[in-house]
Amino acid sequence: MLIKALRIGLGQLIVFLDFITRPRKTRRAPAAQAAVEQAATGLALYQFHACPFCVKTRRTLHKLNVPVALRDAKNNEQHRQTLLKHGGKIKVPCLRIEENGQSTWLYESKAIIAYLNERFATA
Repeated sequence: MLIKALRIGLGQLIVFLDFITRPRKTRRAPAAQAAVEQAATGLALYQFHACPFCVKTRRTLHKLNVPVALRDAKNNEQHRQTLLKHGGKIKVPCLRIEENGQSTWLYESKAIIAYLNERFATA
């Protein structure tokens, strides 16, 4: 019971610290931002709200100004089962990438962040 309370408290502290230290969004020309938003329609991030690795990934999404659908794999049973069925395991963060009619499931925050930076970072 004490461990669970400690874990919940630490999770909320992580979320709060993320909120107050969140980086600025990348500014783009309206046409460039529209292109980013169009490219992001095929992405979805399966995550737990207070997971430190998910927070790290969401910070990158915020910084790059990439609107990605967030899927709560902890509290939403449908998202959890989709992650298990199609991704193969319940592990977060996981980025589902829909391209050319095929789905790719990318695990590990470092790999996801590298992918996002390569695809959406401005030169």
